[in-house]
Amino acid sequence: MIGRLAVRTLTAHPIRSLVLAAGFGAGVSVMAILLGVAEVVLDQAVSPALVGGGDVLVRLSPQVPASAVMTGALIAPGVRERVNVVSPWHTSRLFLVRDNGSTVQVDARGGVPSRERALGDNETTQVAGWQDLPADAAWTRMSPEDGLRDIDRFHRIPDAPAWSDSWAEWLYFNGRSGGVSRGAGETRFYLTFLAGPELAGGRRAAGTRLQLERNGRMESFSAGTMLDATALESAPDLTFGNNRVRLSGLRYVIDLDLRSANGRRVRGQLWVEGAPGRILPPIEITGARGWRSGYVVPVMNGRLGGRLDVDGTEVRLDDGVGYHDHNWGFWKGVSWQWGQVQQGDLSFLYGRVFPPKEAADPERLPAFLGALGPSGPLGYATNVRVSEENDELGQPKTIAVEGRGPAIDLRMVFTVGTMVTTAMTDGPVASGVNFLQMRGTYAVSGRAGGRQIRFEAPGSAETFRGPTAGSPHGK
Repeated sequence: MIGRLAVRTLTAHPIRSLVLAAGFGAGVSVMAILLGVAEVVLDQAVSPALVGGGDVLVRLSPQVPASAVMTGALIAPGVRERVNVVSPWHTSRLFLVRDNGSTVQVDARGGVPSRERALGDNETTQVAGWQDLPADAAWTRMSPEDGLRDIDRFHRIPDAPAWSDSWAEWLYFNGRSGGVSRGAGETRFYLTFLAGPELAGGRRAAGTRLQLERNGRMESFSAGTMLDATALESAPDLTFGNNRVRLSGLRYVIDLDLRSANGRRVRGQLWVEGAPGRILPPIEITGARGWRSGYVVPVMNGRLGGRLDVDGTEVRLDDGVGYHDHNWGFWKGVSWQWGQVQQGDLSFLYGRVFPPKEAADPERLPAFLGALGPSGPLGYATNVRVSEENDELGQPKTIAVEGRGPAIDLRMVFTVGTMVTTAMTDGPVASGVNFLQMRGTYAVSGRAGGRQIRFEAPGSAETFRGPTAGSPHGK
């Protein structure tokens, strides 16, 4: 019935029906063409040939500085031999304002002229006046040391009154070596250069702390000072009283002069040296009322050396393995889980931050697991589970980390060996809990970046215990 009615309607007005059919046909054809063109335009929009030449286009999030890629991943062994020219550029929206006050939005792109020409960009070639400016030298002459300085600088304290009294930023180093001149055994250390929140008059409290473990015995040494806030602008070059850090090339050279609570003195120099491409770029998370927490690893797996004098006993750190990271943020009510291990040319790192509930939901922030090889990242995952098993005293006994991602499927089990407990009762990171720093052994198995992995090696881990910790860590 419906079909017969449709036929009679069309044949009753043949000319109108023909025009209508042609119009629908044309409309469908135009739509098909536009969809096809749109797909081509979308593909070409990210074509390296249309954005300045080159063979590979890498897009970075705002949190990852281009310097970390240019002086890190792109010059790592196995990659730099295949990279001829690197040309950084940035896109932005500009608005042209006419005389009558109306505006026109313009999509703009800026780059370094000499690098664009080297990639065969036609636009820069045809404009003779487009030449490198003095500021462009920061890109064309950037060295691996410049890249480290860029990611390892100290940060301006954000304007966040709700959290301002808990700001802290620090450089952290750890390492292990087997050389002790007067006795056998491995030497391990944790070292922190920490600056707290800004006080009246622009001053900031700063401190250096060394935890030195020899033959299973841990000693702590420290020193504090007050600094002008401007003294931190040279970081990672820092001077805290008689203690200092200097970056020379890819080597962090550290001079120490500290005392223990019972008056014992440690003096000397040690160094940790990184390698191009073996870094974890900056990661920063934010929350309500301006809360922030950030983390970067300039040295995932580095060489370690140096000598210390501990009350007349020489401690040598020859042919060791070192690690260096950098933390900043507001730490009131914050806790975390963290650990790292190195074996040969492989490095593994996991972590999770538990912010205060007033800033963000702690349970919605995932953990992170990353793996680095000799030429850079092998894989990472945010689908990560961290399980801590306690002993009869409620202290961590083992920590199991399981992570899965597109290029990683890994299980790491950490068995606690030694532990240092610090009661967080004062300072910018006070939270009424105990901070646990642990050394022990990791058993690692799985795959990362196509490599099958199975080994046991010494490593480090950190966690918290106490009634106000941000998450139920143990079971």
